Amino acid sequence: MKFYKINSSQGSLGKNLGCEKAPDMILEGIDSITAKVVSNNIEETNKNIFNSVDEGFIVGGDHSITYSCVRKLATKYKNVGLVIFDAHPDCENDFRPPSHEDFVKVLVKDGIVKKENVILVGIRKIDVKERKFLNEERILCFDDKKLFNNTEEVCDVLMENCRKFDALYLSIDIDVLDPAFAPGTGYLEPGGMSSAELFYFLRRLKLLTNLKMIDLVEVNPDKDINGITVNTARKIVDELTLKG
Repeated sequence: MKFYKINSSQGSLGKNLGCEKAPDMILEGIDSITAKVVSNNIEETNKNIFNSVDEGFIVGGDHSITYSCVRKLATKYKNVGLVIFDAHPDCENDFRPPSHEDFVKVLVKDGIVKKENVILVGIRKIDVKERKFLNEERILCFDDKKLFNNTEEVCDVLMENCRKFDALYLSIDIDVLDPAFAPGTGYLEPGGMSSAELFYFLRRLKLLTNLKMIDLVEVNPDKDINGITVNTARKIVDELTLKG
């Protein structure tokens, strides 16, 4: 598997500065391709991301990087599915270029991913505009209430949906985890998944033959406590890339 680093926090709206340091720490000792980040120019950075990445594992950076990465996968496959583990649905605004708070909405509105092919898991903080968008577009969302004591059942439904896609893109925002398991990120939302629950999903999802691209985002070493979040991120990489 190829690994890619995107050392950018340009799409974080200044709310998670420091996450650009995470890729070097998470992928320490792993050969990887680094997308060129152009200072103060997110448009050029996005072009470089699109031109640099391909099928494999991408480590950011803030969550806005997912927009360009999914765009790249959509040039190769017609029916791309997008599964996002996140505390937030990331469809708040309609910024161009998209930020880490609205890239999901832009992907859907631009027709890069069909609305019925987007699946959100672990959502627990939704504002009014986001809820309106999710309801209008009928985007499948497994929030914290649906996950509670139903991990296996939700994963069964998720797996069944994912098998329908020509190619699957898996995006993991570290804040899907409860802050007890991942304190080093920009948005700490209580009531998240445990690391064991997340790993259960990942161990099953990695068995899918149509899983083509993965990203891991929003880890912020500057906000971390005793390296807990960085070490968890490394474990996520291992879970998804090591056999067995």
